Amino acid sequence: MSKVDIYLTAKQVRERYGNCSDMCIWRWLNDDAMRFPKPLVINGRRLWKIADLEAFEIQQATKTEAA
Repeated sequence: MSKVDIYLTAKQVRERYGNCSDMCIWRWLNDDAMRFPKPLVINGRRLWKIADLEAFEIQQATKTEAA
């Protein structure tokens, strides 16, 4: 299984970003300028592709370095 096939639950995503709250994730999802990856919703559960999260992290690091 490659990284593009690995999904994280909302809890795992919150833990990945320092145990942030679900409200924090909601805000990121609704902030168009932030471009946080949208989850795949299956049976009411939000799942994020790890590859999308890694791409987001690279994008954020690039923004920080350019500032």
